[in-house]
Amino acid sequence: MFRLDDNFTEEDLSMPVKKAEENYRIQVNDYIELNLFTNDGERIVDPNPEVSGLGGNNQNRLNNRQQFEYLVQIDGVAKLPVIDRVKLEGLTVNEAEIVLQSAYDEFYKDCFVKLTVNNRRVVLLGANGGQVILLENENVTLAEILALYGGLSMGAKAGNIKVIRGDLSNPLVYQIDLTTVDGMKSTIIKVEPGDIIYVEPWRRAWQVGIRDISPVLSITSSVIAFFLLIQNITR
Repeated sequence: MFRLDDNFTEEDLSMPVKKAEENYRIQVNDYIELNLFTNDGERIVDPNPEVSGLGGNNQNRLNNRQQFEYLVQIDGVAKLPVIDRVKLEGLTVNEAEIVLQSAYDEFYKDCFVKLTVNNRRVVLLGANGGQVILLENENVTLAEILALYGGLSMGAKAGNIKVIRGDLSNPLVYQIDLTTVDGMKSTIIKVEPGDIIYVEPWRRAWQVGIRDISPVLSITSSVIAFFLLIQNITR
């Protein structure tokens, strides 16, 4: 699985240890969660109380309000309560919060917006099975992802971990070797949403051979048992 062909050179497979810090930019099909406050964060506001049924001044009801997610549509626009359609694609979370604060300031006093992108995730495949891990912040390293995955079991090849990144029609593939301290430097790299991380399992030929011939052995033993049974009955 994920074998490399001649299109990839050793240089292509080298994971850069240092990378310029880049904040995540909102993309089409992202789901965002919006929290709106007034008085620079003093008071929570429900921008659409008629829908959620949480109008009024009861603080307990506000604290237990329902959370809504909003889709960034194919044109890069999200449709939000009160302010309607806003272009968010290509903005960092901080830039989007500033844009939304300005838009909501027309309706509320001194708005403070907290925006969360809820579908940033990476996919892990390989030795321990498959798992999708959500990225709760923008500074998650490969080492943290592997720890969340349960670490590297005895069945995992620590010297052959691949990170597949970017457009799958022309992906970037990095190969990580954790069998050396020098290779550990690669795990400080920040993972990006959409990354596929593959931990190659050890392939034990004798186990594969036993698995392949086990159906034949089962049928053979059943046939032998059947003939022995017939033989005992006819005696």
